[in-house]
This record gives sequence, C-alpha cells and structure tokens, in this order.
Amino acid sequence: MKWILLAGVVTAAIIGTGIYTLGGGDGLPLRSDPDNQTQVAMGKTLYAENCASCHGAKLEGQRNWRKPLAAGGLPAPPHDESGHTWHHPDAMLFRYTKLGGQQLVPPSFKSNMPGFEDALSDGQIWAVLSYIKSEWPLKIRRRQTRMSQTR
Repeated sequence: MKWILLAGVVTAAIIGTGIYTLGGGDGLPLRSDPDNQTQVAMGKTLYAENCASCHGAKLEGQRNWRKPLAAGGLPAPPHDESGHTWHHPDAMLFRYTKLGGQQLVPPSFKSNMPGFEDALSDGQIWAVLSYIKSEWPLKIRRRQTRMSQTR
C-alpha cells in the first residue's frame, strides 16, 4: 500500500512539474499570439517598461537605424512594419530577446541588444512579441506566421 501511495505522489509531482514548465512557470503562454488580448495588453506594458527606451514608444526604432554607430553596432531598429523584425521566425526573435544579440550574431559584428533573461520570464518575452506582432498589418502577420511554422 505504501508503494502505491508513493507512486501516486511521485506521479503527481512529475505531472505538476511538467504543467508548471509547459506553462512557463508563471502561467503565461509560451508562444506569441497577437490575437490574445490579455497577452497583448501585458506585452504592451512590458514593452513600454523594457523596450521603448531604445525601440520607441510606437515601435519606430532609432533614427538612421541602418547606419553603423561610431562605437560599433547599429541603432535599435523599428519593430513596426518598416523594420525587419517580421522577417525573422518566432524562435529567433525569442532567443534574440532572451539572450541578447551578441549571443546570436558572428563575433565580428557588435550587437547592442541586451538580453532579458534575468529581467523577463519566457512567458513575458512571448507577451512582448505578441504585442509587437499585434501592431503589424494582417498581411505581414500572416507572412511571419508562415515563416515561423516552416523553420
């Protein structure tokens, strides 16, 4: 009888850990969903607090974002339809945000994008990406979604 009880407790612990992990630990979805208004609203707030100082309150990026800075790297690009964020699949955008640009670019290229691994949970990063994507025209959203599904 003790073994059955112990097996039940262990099974419950494993299942609970799996649910906690798959839900991001904070209960937030672990994917972007620009149609999820709750996720988008949270992402908008987090974007304002963590991203807007570089990428602009309206996703407009910094001036001359394609022109290299004297110190190296590039200014922060826009995240609206005029930028190139939508040219990348979700997995890459997530890693870039979580780990920072320097972790994903060649050593010869300087990225000024910091990582947010210590500041935002995975679910919060996905919420920010959901907000950004919610601001794109539907045609661009669909194209970026197809790209994310094939990579």
